[in-house]
Amino acid sequence: MSIALIVTLIVIVLIVFLVVGIYNKLVGLRNRFKNAFAQIDVQLQRRYDLIPNLVETAKAYMKHERETLEAVIAARNTAYAASKTAAANPADAGAVRSLLQAESGLGGAMSRLMVVMEQYPDLKANQNMMQLSEELTSTENKVSFARQSYNDAVMTYNTQREVFPSVIFAGMFGFTPAELFKVENVTVRQAPKVSFN
Repeated sequence: MSIALIVTLIVIVLIVFLVVGIYNKLVGLRNRFKNAFAQIDVQLQRRYDLIPNLVETAKAYMKHERETLEAVIAARNTAYAASKTAAANPADAGAVRSLLQAESGLGGAMSRLMVVMEQYPDLKANQNMMQLSEELTSTENKVSFARQSYNDAVMTYNTQREVFPSVIFAGMFGFTPAELFKVENVTVRQAPKVSFN
């Protein structure tokens, strides 16, 4: 009887250690993808700060393109608000999806702005505009790299929570699937073309 009790206690202790190990690994992976999202947020914030400067510089040259400029600012504000919501909880897949939709809208508005700007040679030659464009291009590249790092962290987390035996405990402990940062709009998949040469 005592041997059965000892074996039972050993099995219980092993199960507890297994569950604790799974929990700790999932926490570590979740924190990793949250940190990766924070890196995206830093770059998005930089881009959101550059866009109003770009629009202000363009306003002086594009007096007849008010609708385009206002659309860019409205899309920027929507994306900024969605970014703050997603940054508050990157594990909220709905908030990340809302950010992705807002980013798609911003990418479309920026693409339209760049097409219109091509029609203004004086604007393309403006030193301030060239500097802002260069900074925006650099920021877009950084967003792309941060997005790749985030997606890698999300993939590792989602895989770990779906494998056996983690899948048994992941839902029980509230480890929900994380959303990949996939840009659906083709115009946003590439950095906006902001070359004014």
